[in-house]
Amino acid sequence: MSPAAPPIPVVHTEEVREALHEGRPVVALESNVITHGLAYPDNAETAHKVEAAVRKGGSVPATICLDGGAIRVGMTDSDIERFASEPGIPKVSSRDLPVVLARGGRGATTVASSLVAAELAGIPFFASAGLGGVHRGAQTTMDVSSDLIQLTRSKVAVVCAGAKMILDLKLTMEYLETQCVPVISTGSDDFPAFYCASSGVRSPHRVDDDDLLARIVATHWAAGHPGSVVITTPPRPEDAVDSAEAEQAITEALAQAEQDGVSGQGLTKYLMHAVDRATGGRTAQANMAVLISTAETGGRLAAAYARHLGTGS
Repeated sequence: MSPAAPPIPVVHTEEVREALHEGRPVVALESNVITHGLAYPDNAETAHKVEAAVRKGGSVPATICLDGGAIRVGMTDSDIERFASEPGIPKVSSRDLPVVLARGGRGATTVASSLVAAELAGIPFFASAGLGGVHRGAQTTMDVSSDLIQLTRSKVAVVCAGAKMILDLKLTMEYLETQCVPVISTGSDDFPAFYCASSGVRSPHRVDDDDLLARIVATHWAAGHPGSVVITTPPRPEDAVDSAEAEQAITEALAQAEQDGVSGQGLTKYLMHAVDRATGGRTAQANMAVLISTAETGGRLAAAYARHLGTGS
């Protein structure tokens, strides 16, 4: 019999390590928003605001990155500054995670790789602005985000504002249903679309009570399910972009992308920039606002889950 592989190094900051040891609530966060979101120094400032929002919700933030062959759970101020200011740090999804770790490189985590890391680190809650999903035209391209696959594999509850409007959200919901991933909305009857309050798709369940949501997450895992629970919360009315306006901008951007020959991995970034231009920059502002609001909700729900387990303060 071959020897067991050594465990993947997981390095916690002192604050996160102590919180987990004491059973206090912790919320995992992705670092991709630092390296591939806003320009410096706005990206660093936003990262700090997102962490502050988790604290406001009653939990300890743990922004996750890859550095020196280890998963770093919790980023110090100097870590955030370094990742925000240095160019060329790659975005690492779950597919690329073993390659970057084995090579000892650095990387910013996406939703999918953050879920892998959060489970390894013992953190049951993760907050993000939005999920990836099934892309428009996936019937022929087979373009489905690895976020959806990872939701079926990692026992981490995800708090988000749904998925991006540029995706096929009806097929995204069909996929989650087929894979038995519970989707529960709080504060809305509909599945939100990132910076739009509604995708036009009704959510399977609405629950507005934090303690009940915590019991639902615990019951899902107690029943033996290996994957996630997706909990959505819409953007605040003052931050939301009108769905009809966003859809028109997306339709025009898709037509232009076809003319420009843009497809595959480059299409998402192309569409996001095009929609932001069409809305006068309001979608980028809404994106920042949603990052903060979902982080605060994630902090509240992680605290409710810790109370349910009898470990929260």
